[in-house]
Amino acid sequence: MAVSATGKSEKTGRSPYSAMHTGPGRALTAVYGVFALSATARAGYQLIREFDVAPIAYSLSAMAAVIYILATICLVIGNRVSHRIAVAACAIEFVGVIVVGILSHTHPEDFAKPSVWSNFGSGYGYIPLILPLIGLWWLLRVGRRAHRG
Repeated sequence: MAVSATGKSEKTGRSPYSAMHTGPGRALTAVYGVFALSATARAGYQLIREFDVAPIAYSLSAMAAVIYILATICLVIGNRVSHRIAVAACAIEFVGVIVVGILSHTHPEDFAKPSVWSNFGSGYGYIPLILPLIGLWWLLRVGRRAHRG
């Protein structure tokens, strides 16, 4: 299938990255949206009301919220650029969960209160650990399909 200069299929007039909105992509977008809302609400409350209690953990919760928002927006847009940004967001999220998970075990004094990613996301049923892997799997699959055209 030929792709025009605008990045859309000449046959269908749709971006090959619109596959991000099909099947598992819809569920992935919904889950990221829920996490964006919940992490933002949690981080907002923590930063406003309790920042002095656990500044590192609460700052990390805010960072997680920003990454979830960015991933959600990019999944909704579904074009080549947003696809690349979403891949980067998922990769950063996964590294963040691993690093914060390790640090929350090796330096518990810095995590007086848990962040979204503390203990590898155990407070959220380990979804923060699994979600970026599923996201990367889906995004890389869509990317391969788009490149094959």
